Amino acid sequence: MANKGVSTSMSDTATAAVIETELDLEPLASEAADAEAGPIRYELFTFPADFTLEVLHQKWKNREILIPPMQRGFVWTQYQASRLIESFLLGLPVPSIFLYVERGTEKYLVVDGQQRLRSIFYFLEESFGEEKSGRRTVFRLTLPDASPSQPNPWNGKKFSELRSEDALKLKNSILRAFIMKQVQPGDDTSIYHVFERLNTGGTLLTPQEVRNAVYGGPFNEMLHELNEITAWREILGKPKPDPRLRDIELMLRFLALYKSGSEYEKPMKTFLTDFMRDHRQGQINPELRPGFVRATESIRKSLGAKPFHLRAGLNAPVFDAVSVAFARHSGRAPKDIRERYDRLLKNEDFEKWTRRATTDVEAVKHRISLAAKYLFE
Repeated sequence: MANKGVSTSMSDTATAAVIETELDLEPLASEAADAEAGPIRYELFTFPADFTLEVLHQKWKNREILIPPMQRGFVWTQYQASRLIESFLLGLPVPSIFLYVERGTEKYLVVDGQQRLRSIFYFLEESFGEEKSGRRTVFRLTLPDASPSQPNPWNGKKFSELRSEDALKLKNSILRAFIMKQVQPGDDTSIYHVFERLNTGGTLLTPQEVRNAVYGGPFNEMLHELNEITAWREILGKPKPDPRLRDIELMLRFLALYKSGSEYEKPMKTFLTDFMRDHRQGQINPELRPGFVRATESIRKSLGAKPFHLRAGLNAPVFDAVSVAFARHSGRAPKDIRERYDRLLKNEDFEKWTRRATTDVEAVKHRISLAAKYLFE
């Protein structure tokens, strides 16, 4: 019973830690509907391919097979890896792997099967695991004997010590792969949804988690750096980053509307994705970082902590309108800014545009215009 009590306590502590970091967003039907916007289904071209282990290893050495960043590290033990190699030597079936054709490079990204592939490659290279302190462990098969009178012929051997016929059988062994290539829409987002469903039983990624994985680079790194700014954390009311990246998405929303608000088209989800894609590797607009910092610090100083928590959590539409207004006026707030903000919140049109149909083009442009008028004119 004591152990059960400890387990429950640890579970409660873990749950409390997650709640502590989760961002409180006001539930708005229009925002939820927008998050679900986009293609109802992906169009994928999927086909099977049978590779010999030798061919897979050569592709690995040529960096034609890659492990994407969403994957965890290699976790199999040498015994687990040895049993896989033994299955090939015995001619036993081995589960298929899933590979994804990366758009633009045509390289294979491993969606499922990393542990199997690495085990194969490590054995062929005779070194187990990754290099540590300049050294790698020699990979010798660790296999049980059938009986005291029937020792396992492969136990304790590395690849170069196998009989020539066994070595050739291993290299010529077939591992079936299911290869996926996304046709529509024109990005690589499906790989992350496929991976998530294969590995977590159906937990869906948030839109920003997908963007974070697909559009890594200098711009994404900047977002994560800015997410640590003290004034920003105090505006959000959470000292630590949100585990599902909803704070990063709010920041992206501000930057996209600040820089490209005149080009906004519904849905907001696609607008943000396109903005992040367009800034992925290119030179970061020099206005974005200082604009965010300046606006954030001015909002915190002028309106206090958690100024956008109006009813039940942070209201994202109020946040984006006010933040863009601050940024476009260089963060210089009038002395009566607090009173101006209160009058803005009481404006019937502003309330309408921040509670209903909040991602419609008219709503977005009207509330940003009203915020600028009430706060700075």
